[in-house]
Amino acid sequence: MANILAEGGWGETGQIASGQVGSGQVGSGQIGSGRSRAGYLWVKRAGDVLGALVLLAPLGLVALLLVVLNPWFNRGGLFFVQTRMGQGGQPFQAWKFRSMTDATQVARGAFDALDRHRITPLGGLLRRTRLDELPQVLNVLQGEMSLIGPRPDFFDHARVYAEQVPGYRERHTVRPGISGLAQVEVGYVDGLDGLHAKVAADLHYVRHASLRLDLWIACRTLRVVLGAKGA
Repeated sequence: MANILAEGGWGETGQIASGQVGSGQVGSGQIGSGRSRAGYLWVKRAGDVLGALVLLAPLGLVALLLVVLNPWFNRGGLFFVQTRMGQGGQPFQAWKFRSMTDATQVARGAFDALDRHRITPLGGLLRRTRLDELPQVLNVLQGEMSLIGPRPDFFDHARVYAEQVPGYRERHTVRPGISGLAQVEVGYVDGLDGLHAKVAADLHYVRHASLRLDLWIACRTLRVVLGAKGA
C-alpha cells in the first residue's frame, strides 16, 4: 500500500497515523473527471450493491446469534440507530448492532473521549471485530452509504467539526463508508489532533479514490475483522 499512497503524493503511511500530514496538505479535489470518474462510480456502486447483498446472510446469522446472547452479555435492544452526516452534508439514519448500554441522549461532546465504560462485554467483541457495523449494509442498499468511504459521524458532532476542522466538509463529497482509509490506517480517534489525522486520511481517499485503493482497504478491513483489532 505504501506504493499506492506514494503514487498519490502522500508518502509514507506512517505520516497518516502520526498526523504529520495535515488535512490542509491533502487538498479536497474530487475523484477523477469525465468518463473515468463516471465509470469508477458506476462500478463502485455495482460492487456496493452486490457486496451488500452477499453480506445480508452474515447479517442475519449474527443478528440471530445476538438475539440469543444479548440477554446475558449485552442487555438491551438489538440495534442502535443514530443520525449521521452523509454525502452532501445530508442527515441519514445509520444502523448498527448495539454495543453499549442504552442512553436516552448523546451526552458526549464533539471532542470528548468515547464513553468506554458503557461498552458491554459482548459489545466490546462486536466493536473489535467491526461486526457492530454490519447492519449498515442496509444503508448501502438504500444508497446512503458505500462499503468503502469516509466513516460518517454523529450529525450534531459533524456540524461542529465542519466549523472547526479544515477540510472536514470536503470529505462529504462522496458517500460515507462502512470502512475507510482512516479506519485501517489511523484507527479510532478522539480529540482534535486525532480528528485532524482522520480527516487527512479521508481527504486522501476522496482525492485518490480508485478500485485498487478500495480493494486494498477492503483487504485491510478483513484483517481487522479476523484479528479483532477494531475499536
